[in-house]
Amino acid sequence: MILITGATGKLGSQVIQTLIDKNVPPNQIAALVRDETKAAHLKKKGIDIRISDYDNRPALQNAMEGIDKVLLVSGLDVSKVVKQHQNVVDAAKQAGVKCLAYTSNCLRDRNTLLNQVMLTHVETEDYIIASGLNYVIFRNVLYMDSMALFMIGGKNVLETGIQLPTGEGQVAYALRSDEAEAIGNVLAGEDCRNRIYNFTGSQAYSFADVADALSELSGKTVTYTPVDMETYQASARERGVPTQTVAMMAPFMTDIKNGQASTVSSDLADALGRKPVDLKAGLKQLLNL
Repeated sequence: MILITGATGKLGSQVIQTLIDKNVPPNQIAALVRDETKAAHLKKKGIDIRISDYDNRPALQNAMEGIDKVLLVSGLDVSKVVKQHQNVVDAAKQAGVKCLAYTSNCLRDRNTLLNQVMLTHVETEDYIIASGLNYVIFRNVLYMDSMALFMIGGKNVLETGIQLPTGEGQVAYALRSDEAEAIGNVLAGEDCRNRIYNFTGSQAYSFADVADALSELSGKTVTYTPVDMETYQASARERGVPTQTVAMMAPFMTDIKNGQASTVSSDLADALGRKPVDLKAGLKQLLNL
């Protein structure tokens, strides 16, 4: 029995679909959700719906009754996410779960990270490993989806170009759908041998590479202009981006500039059984070019 947390989210729902596609019977899949009404489509497929959230330790333990494997999809609330993850780990251990999997982030050097969100992954990984549970950690690279839709502003980039404080930093982007498929493939057959996967694309790309790919796809000249952090933050505020968000993005961009997301591994391709979607094909899909 495999329990997927965050089951109605983008990643969790795609992992569940992969498990079904891999012929895992729906009655061997459980979905952890906060709101049962949002999981009606999963229930119709025969998936067992379990109700809890990461803050409710007793309910988490009840939800894990009879579960062999748990996929902990990382939470979003930085102010309490490490404690939430610890609640899931503790509940899994108490419930006798045989394998705990976690969606972390693929980063080059944990000791020089600036982004506090990424540091929560480091703390969670350490807690899982120290727990004594058998584990699988999926270190996912920055989703190409997030880059295309949020960092460069979607199709507006064809008119505005790219202006980011990321220098020549490179990222080995992968599609969320490829990451989810790979996770599902591993969970469907993994014997949980305390393995860490670095799920990245097959090549790392700079934002100059992103601009070149967009130019080829659109037939327009799209440029990348590296800017300093002050210029980027001033421009973001002018566009109405909340001050708190602007401040949060600064270390994220600096980590990219410093090469934190540039690791390239074959783990994703191996788990997929094929090459992951590359930059040009991914942008074409995401932006309908």
